Amino acid sequence: MADTKARIAIATGDTAGIGPEISLKAALDPSIREVCHPILVSDPELLRRHAAACGIKADILAVDRVDDADWSRDVNVLTCRTPDAVTLDFGAPSAASGRASLAFAAAAVRAALAGAVDGVVAAPQNETSIAQAGIEFDGYPSFVARTTGLSPEDVYLMLCFGETRIVHCTLHVSVRQALALITRERVGSAIRAADGALKRLGVPAPTIHVGGLNPHAGEGGLFGDEERDIIKPAIEQASAEGIAVAGPFGADTMFLQKGVDVFVVMLHDQGHIAAKLSAPNATAALTIGSPILFSSVAHGSAHDIAGKGVASPRAMIEAISRLAGARRL
Repeated sequence: MADTKARIAIATGDTAGIGPEISLKAALDPSIREVCHPILVSDPELLRRHAAACGIKADILAVDRVDDADWSRDVNVLTCRTPDAVTLDFGAPSAASGRASLAFAAAAVRAALAGAVDGVVAAPQNETSIAQAGIEFDGYPSFVARTTGLSPEDVYLMLCFGETRIVHCTLHVSVRQALALITRERVGSAIRAADGALKRLGVPAPTIHVGGLNPHAGEGGLFGDEERDIIKPAIEQASAEGIAVAGPFGADTMFLQKGVDVFVVMLHDQGHIAAKLSAPNATAALTIGSPILFSSVAHGSAHDIAGKGVASPRAMIEAISRLAGARRL
């Protein structure tokens, strides 16, 4: 019988954080092995060091090509050597760990672009380490855009937990910068990206609700004009194109609405606060609008517990499961 399981690349994230630990735990999880073939993208020696520190017993096979993987082994690793990061102390930011985390992610994205894997899941990076390395970085969505040859403005973040999905019109910029970015074109692009992503995830006719920028969605212009002049026209244009979209709604009450497949919010905190209150350790962050399937976890690198063996892989398992399911559709 032909092997139809998805191949999911797992970039192991910040070398001094919990990324290697939760990547190993997810790759060994029976529920993950049932739905896909996971292959870690990392330095094998780094993974062996984290496994030893965390008490994880795993037969690790290092390969130079995905096609050389042996899916009967505990853990397959697509080799990405980072010798300057292998022996770093756990829990401390450094330029070497910043470079390594993005090297793993870039190698995984290249594998997806080449068709060697069906999707990529990235463990948490550490933005302080990446900044110390002098690398421009404002989140995985813009990183994926640049790595796949797109403009960062064309790629968006969708948080997923349970049946809830939240797409962000703006992300890792100051509120002042976000206000300038919120245009009819960008709101409309976020709506279309949300519609396309949901269809790719198996929802044939997604229902989309869009939140406002101002309190009470502007209250008819009393608290701001952005809803009337920017967001509402974008919604009307998308609706005219056949997309099932409504709004704008007050961002403080919108998530109580039932029967909605995806919410679109204007600002980072409008979506992230709702997600992290509802599912603090089980939220997957899916990059949408790019040519590859790419997801990450919505929590940080947790330097305080790195190497202790206590990190939960729950969010990583959620992210991998969603990508494996999307690929099978």
